[in-house]
Formats: sequence, structure tokens, C-alpha cells
Amino acid sequence: MTYEPRTERLYIGGEWVEPDGGHYEVIDPATEQLVGLAPEASRAQVYEAAEAARAAFATWSRTKPEERAAILDRAAALMDRDAGPNTLLARAETGATTATARGMQVAVGASRFRRYARGALEPVERALPPQINEAGPMGRAGVFGAVAVRRPVGVVTCVTSYNNPWANPAGKIAPALAMGNTVVVKPAPQDPLSVYAMTRALEEAGVPAGVVNVVTGSAPAVGEAAVDSPAVDMVSFTGSTAVGQAIGEVCGRQLKRQLMELGGKGAALVFDDADLEAAVTGIGTTFSFYSGQICTAPTRVLAQRGIHDRLVAGLAAYAGRLTVGDPAAPGTVVGPVISAAHRDRVESYVELGRKEGARVVVGGERPSVGDGRGFYVAPTLLADCAPEMRVVREEIFGPVVVVVPFDDEEEGIALANDSDYGLIDYVWSGDVARAFRIAGRLRAGGVGVNTIGRNMEAPFGGFKKSGVGRDVGSYALHAYSELQAVVWPG
Repeated sequence: MTYEPRTERLYIGGEWVEPDGGHYEVIDPATEQLVGLAPEASRAQVYEAAEAARAAFATWSRTKPEERAAILDRAAALMDRDAGPNTLLARAETGATTATARGMQVAVGASRFRRYARGALEPVERALPPQINEAGPMGRAGVFGAVAVRRPVGVVTCVTSYNNPWANPAGKIAPALAMGNTVVVKPAPQDPLSVYAMTRALEEAGVPAGVVNVVTGSAPAVGEAAVDSPAVDMVSFTGSTAVGQAIGEVCGRQLKRQLMELGGKGAALVFDDADLEAAVTGIGTTFSFYSGQICTAPTRVLAQRGIHDRLVAGLAAYAGRLTVGDPAAPGTVVGPVISAAHRDRVESYVELGRKEGARVVVGGERPSVGDGRGFYVAPTLLADCAPEMRVVREEIFGPVVVVVPFDDEEEGIALANDSDYGLIDYVWSGDVARAFRIAGRLRAGGVGVNTIGRNMEAPFGGFKKSGVGRDVGSYALHAYSELQAVVWPG
């Protein structure tokens, strides 16, 4: 089955609106064929969307939590109902394999709406210990009670990433709505069509006009307007550190709240006593999962010398077994990257690694797939790397793993922390107590101990240039709320 192309319109104030700038093509990374036409919004239309969200906020923020929860639950059920066509769409516009599009994109998107349907019902008040105040210039003596109350921020612009057009937007829209905010969604230009499918589910679920607005465009001006609109109170962004810095400058000048999930160059510390099979399997997901287009991937392997050669051999064998090809074909493990431009960027890093002195153990050549169409990159392993190499220090965002040797624990920790990034690092060691001790010294927002798995209630976000703030689980509800103190005399 294939996805039938359709022409989308903007969604502003509860209406489907023709874009001022016409449409642009969304291309299937696997076939280079047309997936659909996405609307090109004008700056004025983006501002209109933000104003619609502002107008809807007064009512939506006062709706009962049970009403917000019911809408989010219905939306999740509708996404599940349409999982078949949603999966085809996600596969077509991202190049993800069928299994990934179905299980890690569409299904996770729906599950996040269900999670925050429950989240809408979580308590928002916390009683604080009473305080005795003596009489003075501020008034009479007395016992003062207080509560800290989480209130919605207001209008939230959600700027989402291209690597998962279901889970990433859902992880922003659902908790923002659960807390009583209204949203303007600006999807990544490469694959925005899934967000329109999500929006139709929300519309059918009964979300009031103006609560959710979606604007798209291939030009930077659309995202810029969604950030700098005076009607926007907060920006939630997932993407590159460079773009995040530019957004942060605008938010700083206008004193807008920020939630930033930015780049990563995850260190995977593998010690001599590690379960090598488990380490290879975990690190090897970088080659396959989203074709390496994921900021949490363990792309920077730090291997203790006692197991270095065996680890490199294991990773090479793992990569060599992966089938690169059409994501719609059974048995395909590695699909294409998102675009020709990104393929060229990843390939340029592999060539840079060669020039820097790295050894290409496996991969490094453009794979031959089908009729030659599609933006494919071979899973690539670079060994004999040094800490100062750009391929070690910079985020490549593709199926490329680099390996750096180290001697002892102190050197390994120092190398792991020697990075501009600090999103998620990993430790593989048979000594679990040591692994936890090392985790406490790593400058990263998360640490996986003998696993790459995540707990979806644990806080997610980065240190250093990997981001600002935390979300996931109840932490997302906190991220999309302001704290208000209410104080009274007893």
C-alpha cells in the first residue's frame, strides 16, 4: 500500500485556510516521489494563528480538567483508529521503516495523548508549611498559609523536529493542552503532513476553535514569525543547537519562556568488564533507528583498551548484517535519511573523518538501493579516532559511529565530559555500583546504565548546549506551566 498525495491547508482559529504563499512539495526520501503539498504560510497568517490562540486561551484555560482529558483521550482513540493510513503517511514522508513508523511514531504519538489525558487530572496545588509572622510594617502578627499552584503559561509555539513527526509534536501539544495552554504548531518543513493528520484527529475529538493552530512553510520566515509573535508566551523547540540559540536570543529579548531539546553527541563508555553483546546491540541501534537521525543515539563510543578491538569487530559485524533499502520492504532495517542535502552532509562528515585520520571499518560508500533513487547512507563505523577530531566533537545526525580508546576510569569520564553537548550518555560495565558512580559524574541530562532504554516518566533534557528545561511524564506538565503562590492569613 502507498499513501495517496493530498494538498493541505493551514489550520487557524478552527478553520482550514488557504495559504498566502501557495504550496511546496513534500518528497518521499526513499523514492523521491511526491507525498503531498504543504501550505506556505505568510508572516501575517502566522501572527493570525497566534492571535487566534490568544483569543481561545481565556476560555480553554478555565475548562474543567476532565473536559480537557476527554478531548485528549478521544484524539488518541482517533489516531489509533486511523493507524493504518497514518503509518503509511509517516513512512512516506520520513523514510522510516514500516515497523518504526507504526510502532515508534504513530503509536507513540497516540500514547502520549493518552498519557496527558491522565496528566490533565494530576493535582496542580501543593500546600506549603505555614509561617508565623511577627507584627511589623507589613501588618499584624499572624500565621500565614500558602499554596503553590501551577497555572498555564498562555500561548505556546511548538516547533517540532523532522525525525519523528508524531511522537515529537504529541510530546509538546498534549501536555501543553492538558495544562490549559493553547498552541501554535510549526512542524519541520521536511515532513509536516503527519501533523495535519494529528490535527484532524484533534478537530474530530472536539478541540475548540483556536486552541490548536498549525502553520507550515519551507522558508525560515514562518518559524521566525511563530517565535517572535507578541501573542506567544512560550516557545518549545526540538532541533539543532544553532537554531535553538537563534530562538533563545529572540525569547531572551522578549522574556518568553523556553523549552529547548537540542543536539547531542552521546558518549557510550564501555569498560573492560562490560557485557559486549549488550553494548554492541545498544550502540548498534545508531545505525538503524531513524537511520541515526536521533539526538539521543550513542554515537561517540569510548572503549577501554582491553575490549577495544573486540568491540570494534562486534560493531562492524552488527552493521554489516543490517539491510539497507526500501522502508516499505519486509526485512529492511535501515531506510534513507530525510533529504538529499542531509545525505550529502552525512557523507561529507565521513570523508572528513578519513582526512582527519580515522579508519573506516565498515560503510563509507553510498549504498546501491533499487533504481538508485532515495537518500541512503550506509551504516558507517569510524575507528582510530582522536578526541579533537570534528567527527568526534560534532553532531553528524546519521548512521555513523565513532570509536575513541581510553585507558582508565578517570580518562573515560574526562573524555565523556569533553563535549559541548550533554543530552544522554551511556555506561556499560559489569560493576553496576561503579556504573552508577560514574553516572553521577557525567555532565548529561540522562545516563543509561547497561541499556539505551528510557523510562517515559523520567525527566528528559540536556546539560550544556543540549538544551534548556525538562519534559516527559509529569515534568512536561511542569514545563508548560507557571508557578503562582497564593498566601493568606490564618
